[in-house]
Amino acid sequence: MRSFNRDSMDDFKGLRITQLDDDDDDETAVEPTNMDEFDDDDDEEDDEDYEPVMLGFVESPKFTWSNLRQLFPNLAGGVPAWLDPVNLPSGKSILCDLCEEPMQFVLQLYAPLTDKESAFHRTLFLFMCPSMSCLLRDQHEQWKRAPEKAMRSTKVFRCQLPRVNPFYSSEAPKHDGTDKPVGDGAPLCTWCGTWKGDKLCSGCKGARYCSQKHQALHWRLGHKTECQQLRTVIETSESGRVNNGVALTQKQKVASKSLWKEFVMINEDESEYDTEMSGDDEIAKPLVSKREVDDQMKSLMNDFEGDADKKTWVNFQQRVAKAPEQVLRYSRSSGAKPLWPIASGRVSKSELPNCKSCGGPRCFEFQVMPQLLFFFGGKNDRESLDWATIVVYTCENSCDSSLSYKEEFVWVQLYSQTT
Repeated sequence: MRSFNRDSMDDFKGLRITQLDDDDDDETAVEPTNMDEFDDDDDEEDDEDYEPVMLGFVESPKFTWSNLRQLFPNLAGGVPAWLDPVNLPSGKSILCDLCEEPMQFVLQLYAPLTDKESAFHRTLFLFMCPSMSCLLRDQHEQWKRAPEKAMRSTKVFRCQLPRVNPFYSSEAPKHDGTDKPVGDGAPLCTWCGTWKGDKLCSGCKGARYCSQKHQALHWRLGHKTECQQLRTVIETSESGRVNNGVALTQKQKVASKSLWKEFVMINEDESEYDTEMSGDDEIAKPLVSKREVDDQMKSLMNDFEGDADKKTWVNFQQRVAKAPEQVLRYSRSSGAKPLWPIASGRVSKSELPNCKSCGGPRCFEFQVMPQLLFFFGGKNDRESLDWATIVVYTCENSCDSSLSYKEEFVWVQLYSQTT
């Protein structure tokens, strides 16, 4: 499976926004940015001088080992394959800041950097609270508070390792099912399989949990009975060691039934969708003539004259229509920028907070498309999770720090009432 950063080593290729009442908050509100005040490089352009973009598509895993961490996979849904399997995020960082419940895994991208030895392996992990109510409040928090004080329901973490590290061989994986990691990872939550299971069931001494919330959910789902059975096995075993119970629980699958369906992601260059090959002469031909596209766009633009959101929506739809099943767009080029579905609710370059670790600037790296919700089985009702796009910005220098997982900046754009 290829990494999303095309400059990586060849060896390792592989809802609606509602007005919320903030009268009770003494923080100074930040008004949505005037569209005329955006930097020139953030404006929607009419020309076609686009930066190269890698598109992400999802498919079901072909093998049971396709999503193992030693293969440095690109994943969506299910559970993460942690790059550093020991020093996982912990504490409040794993919680939705609004409802204070553990966040759910959305996706991860393997995006190493060839010009930085310490980022020979580099993966980005995206998590979010599955509550639409929290996402609506998150949208409000983006504008209302200073970045360092914002309460978020969506978070992204960056982890990177040098080629020689304690967890993986320095040789490229074979991708034949024989690849093994070096050593074990931290025990994970029996319920969600996502976060570190640092709380042990006092009964069976085998099930582990990342939070009391997940322990309670597992108990109600059936661990109450299972726990007693495991205790009986431990008590009647010849050795009587607690490790027997742990071994039993480690073989079990994740107990939660509410995780999003698991996929692996494959990537293709967007330019490959600009043309199609003729079966006869194998000469590349445009899918649609430029004149036809220009005429259609001119007609739509005339209809939407004066409506910035709808004009932006037309441009967005035209670009995405080349590959309608894309769930992700990746580009870390210096001039790369998001493909915004609507004009309102964007973040300008000047508003991006600097890296918390080094203080340096952040740059656009990838965005998640709303199509992913379809593959996750999202429902079309007001309470269901929905977004226009999720945009991730990372440290331009991909700096190192004492933390294995450094939180980066994520911006969620929701649909306005005008689209």
